[in-house]
Amino acid sequence: MAAGRGATAAAALRRVWRERRAALLEPSYTPLVAACLCLAEGGVNLWVIRRVPYTEIDWKAYMEEVEGFANGTLDYTQLKGDTGPLVYPAGFVYIFLGLYYATGRGTDIRLAQYLFAGLYLLNLLLVFRIYCRTNKVPPYVFFFMCCASYRIHSIFVLRLFNDPVAMAILFLAINLFLEERWSWGCLLFSLAVSVKMNILLFAPGLLFLLLQRFGLLGCIPKLCICALLQIVLGLPFLLVNPVGYLTRSFDLGRQFQFKWTVNWRFLPEEVFQNRAFHAMLLLAHLAGLGLFALHRWHRSKESILTLLKDPAERKHASPPLTVNNILWQDGQQGGGEKAGQGRPWAQHLQVPGPAVLSEATCPGGRSCAVRLGSCCGIAPLASCVCPLNASAQIVFVLFSSNFLGICCSRSLHYQFYVWYFHTLPYLLWCTPTTKLAHMPKVLLLGVIELCWNTYPSTVCSSLSLHICHGLVLLQLWYGTAPPPAPHTPPLSRRPAAISKKAQ
Repeated sequence: MAAGRGATAAAALRRVWRERRAALLEPSYTPLVAACLCLAEGGVNLWVIRRVPYTEIDWKAYMEEVEGFANGTLDYTQLKGDTGPLVYPAGFVYIFLGLYYATGRGTDIRLAQYLFAGLYLLNLLLVFRIYCRTNKVPPYVFFFMCCASYRIHSIFVLRLFNDPVAMAILFLAINLFLEERWSWGCLLFSLAVSVKMNILLFAPGLLFLLLQRFGLLGCIPKLCICALLQIVLGLPFLLVNPVGYLTRSFDLGRQFQFKWTVNWRFLPEEVFQNRAFHAMLLLAHLAGLGLFALHRWHRSKESILTLLKDPAERKHASPPLTVNNILWQDGQQGGGEKAGQGRPWAQHLQVPGPAVLSEATCPGGRSCAVRLGSCCGIAPLASCVCPLNASAQIVFVLFSSNFLGICCSRSLHYQFYVWYFHTLPYLLWCTPTTKLAHMPKVLLLGVIELCWNTYPSTVCSSLSLHICHGLVLLQLWYGTAPPPAPHTPPLSRRPAAISKKAQ
């Protein structure tokens, strides 16, 4: 009797342990883990605000710049703060003007910190929603994306930079893209650009997605939405001094100070400031975008010029009529249910295939236990031909577009870490990951965090950051196959057996 109770207790403990392990490793548990981490982050941000001293860097300058606008100054060249002239587009002015009035003309710093803590939690919720849709990153990684990053908490609630505001709006736009609300997404994307221009690093990926989704003529209205919002927001300043507004708010040639650089500390200052070096970085950026667009974002068997056509006019080769293809179509029509439900006779067709496929070999964006040759609940195939997760494709294009820009930036300042921090888990875990590969990826996240926490930056920290970025790029290039064209399953062997009933 006692032995039976002991066996039952042991089985219960094993079941609890298995569930705990699944909660850490299975992407399907992301909503649960996200809820727990958001609650924890609320407490962490309150502790940081109350216990860690606020550091004045740009908040006072922001308030002085928008105060000039509040006093009636519409000439952009006359809007200045104690750190220099205003260099952000008009959206920044309107948003921080609201914060100016909400915080007693910028004097209530503690209230501003609480507002930015709320922004931090909102940003985190938007990021988690993206990760829930892509279903790729194991939940344990999100601990490193949340509570473990000192620098990100500092950027939000101890420095009050405008970079988090732009990124939060950008993540909201990406959520709208995932919901197929492209017009609203483009509107918010443009609003994010109007807060800070770093959002333009996502623009090449967005242009590719718009062409892929709508074709050339179809994407023109979306681009007009982006342009129109910029005109409307900047209109008060454009009417007074259009050249001054454009040159100040969209100054792509602005020089950065060498003392603040995080990524190029190992270079001599004269090289860092050299225009030829800047041109070389721009060429490297364009080359990287071209390579990824041609070989990682685009279907490899089609010309990239087909993106210019209307999607309805794009022709794809008809798949061969094979048993595998019949079962594939049946599974698709059944909404991913078990093959053979749409065609009763199909359940008697047995296609030989691997008994078990590991999760790493499944190109779809799902964490699925693949048994008896079936993948993600679709019909059994001779090989794993999982439908491409559309959400994962959108996120991969946008995040990799931004990351290529980060790697080729003329300078990265400490607050720029937020430009790509929340995208790093996806960039690292969007590729197939074996059990042994998890630790090196976590280590890579840790080294990147250490590089950004080294102040002032050193030759070693800058070189280490470039090495880490290079490793991320290499695993993105070699770990991601080009997205497949509409699925054409490979020619299968003849069915192993057909029941007498089917005959």
